[in-house]
Amino acid sequence: MAAWGERLAGVRGVLLDISGVLYDGGEGGGAAIAGSVEAVARLKRSRLKVRFCTNESQKSRGDLVRLLQRLGFDISEGEVTAPAPATCLILKERGLRPHLLVHDGVRSEFDQIDTSNPNCVVVADAGEGFSYQNMNKAFRVLMELENPVLFSLGKGRYYKETSGLMLDVGPYMKALEYACGIEAEVVGKPSPEFFKSALREMGVDASQAVMIGDDIVGDVGGAQRCGVRALQVRTGKFRPSDEHHPEVKADGYVDNLAEAVDLLLQHADK
Repeated sequence: MAAWGERLAGVRGVLLDISGVLYDGGEGGGAAIAGSVEAVARLKRSRLKVRFCTNESQKSRGDLVRLLQRLGFDISEGEVTAPAPATCLILKERGLRPHLLVHDGVRSEFDQIDTSNPNCVVVADAGEGFSYQNMNKAFRVLMELENPVLFSLGKGRYYKETSGLMLDVGPYMKALEYACGIEAEVVGKPSPEFFKSALREMGVDASQAVMIGDDIVGDVGGAQRCGVRALQVRTGKFRPSDEHHPEVKADGYVDNLAEAVDLLLQHADK
């Protein structure tokens, strides 16, 4: 690999994943990953622009930000690009009325959306809500539509909580795709549109940005496909096999966010 100075040259903006990079969710809201609170504070004191880019879909953006603030992070709602608000914009633009297969914690994001007589399905990380009954209801709604439309808030396979690995929305999205013979529209990482919207909100070109995440496919691969450099942290859902992924190779691997910030402050924007 090239020297860090070469790999991080010209970086002006940082996209930060949240779950598995800043904190691990779990009982009582979860716990901050060691060194991450101060790492975010150091980034914000620097000349680099910072934006948080998450696929979190069990909590509203407001609830997520309040949780992170309680854990000690300097973060505000306006700094977070999240899939639920982005999905609401798409639904309004296209005049779609969703059947919601989502966690109760994120349902408030859809309060201003008409859900009567649904003509699409929105699936998110519903957790315990992924019962046979609820999955079958979503399947039936899709099958009754002449042109079935399925939105998925991200398509992660799994994530890490303090108690261990947890299935994410991706496996359930795939089940509905397979049963209905359709392809979901993904809102969230690794969708190029999601990364582009985060870059627009940050005001930085793709070539001047770096993504820091724990997901080799969603964070690293998704960012790189948009021309954004990407570092993978060895926290959260990271597995040692990620460093030998057959299709995606990060621009660098770091033990945690604190190490990534050390490197960025040393080499970026040079």
